[in-house]
Amino acid sequence: MSVLSKAHFHDEEAAFKKVEGLLWPEGPVCPFCGGKDRIYVLEGVRSKPSKKNPEGVVRHGLKKCGHCRKQFTVRVNTIFESSHIPLHKWLQAIHLLCASKKGISSHQLHRVLEITYEAAWFMSHRIREAMRSGSLAPMGGPGSIVEADETFLGKKEGAEKKRGYGHKMAALSLVERGGEVRSFAIEKADTANIKPIIDANLSKEGMLMTDEATLYRKIGKEFKHHFTVEHGKEEYVRGSVHVNTLEGYFSIFKRGMKGTYQHCAEKHLHRYLAEFDFRYNNRVANGIGDEERAQKALQGVKGKRLKYERANAPA
Repeated sequence: MSVLSKAHFHDEEAAFKKVEGLLWPEGPVCPFCGGKDRIYVLEGVRSKPSKKNPEGVVRHGLKKCGHCRKQFTVRVNTIFESSHIPLHKWLQAIHLLCASKKGISSHQLHRVLEITYEAAWFMSHRIREAMRSGSLAPMGGPGSIVEADETFLGKKEGAEKKRGYGHKMAALSLVERGGEVRSFAIEKADTANIKPIIDANLSKEGMLMTDEATLYRKIGKEFKHHFTVEHGKEEYVRGSVHVNTLEGYFSIFKRGMKGTYQHCAEKHLHRYLAEFDFRYNNRVANGIGDEERAQKALQGVKGKRLKYERANAPA
């Protein structure tokens, strides 16, 4: 049976039960006051009549808190809040975005889900927001190997094309071999932008692998071990010294950005990076399949409501 044939992808009531089971494993929790013991289920309640729906529509999953007396559904305080798109279509979109190795465009979601392109675009960014981990624990440690490298793509808004990478958008990625990757949109690939990120995210007890970029010379001195490969001299591997793990990650990222998304505004780059990071960190090699990956994304929807104005604001 196809994964997308499951009930919660097509039936609204089943979709609410699916999300409630994931976000409220021990029963409903009021998002306004945190109450748990006096939650009442409201059945058969309809929305206000409109020209499109003269009789209104059934409000699935509606509940009322006996403490603060407010009504709510599992959508409140999540990326689904205030969305007019049915929840079962949200679940389809999350699954498609998690199962597509190089992403799925907003145009494709617009056609598959039969919603407007604008709604599909905003939906995609809300899902990427749910994928952002916000992990603060340092990567690496004694005996571990962490690679650091930058990549460049597209063009900065208003920047004139010139030699080098000064006119392109820049991103820094850190990956622990056999572990996770973390990527960051940066203004410029220099010590001032890169060192604070490395200081905040890497343990200095591990081994740092980089290319020969001069900015890593001072940074590398703070680590127990720092090894480099000289790409300028066509050296890419020297025993265990390389940054090929990141090169592989960048390959998938760039194929997705150029082939699937085609255009990315600088202010949205951090969310696209979060999307590719999420899929890498929850990959099949780590024993996580498409369904499990989508469930992990669903568990990240809480407390991440994204309004349209903020989606269009710089990172």
